[in-house]
Amino acid sequence: MVDLSQYLPILLFLGVALALSSTFVFLPMLVARLTGTDKPNEQKLSEYECGFPAFEDPRSQFDVRFYLIAILFIIFDLEAAFLYPWAVSVFSIGWTAWISMMIFIGELALGLVYAWKKGALDWE
Repeated sequence: MVDLSQYLPILLFLGVALALSSTFVFLPMLVARLTGTDKPNEQKLSEYECGFPAFEDPRSQFDVRFYLIAILFIIFDLEAAFLYPWAVSVFSIGWTAWISMMIFIGELALGLVYAWKKGALDWE
């Protein structure tokens, strides 16, 4: 006979997780329905921060510059993520690490110059 009592903590953990996640999902919907804040009106459906209408054709195309700026941000954010650990350990690694990082930064600088010349950073 298999002793199933050893699975009781897992079952309790799953029960608590299910109860908490259900509370976080359904309690705000219940409060919104009870307080009347779920009824949309023209002011609630107006443009807020992005300037685009809240509900329109979901297949509308965005300008490619949105994606280009996002990709450039990710590239230079990753540069910072690689640069910090390198700067902490550069003296213990040696000249090979310094030269390879200078090549990396040079490539990124060339990419920035290319994007700048192509007008990817200009916003109209």
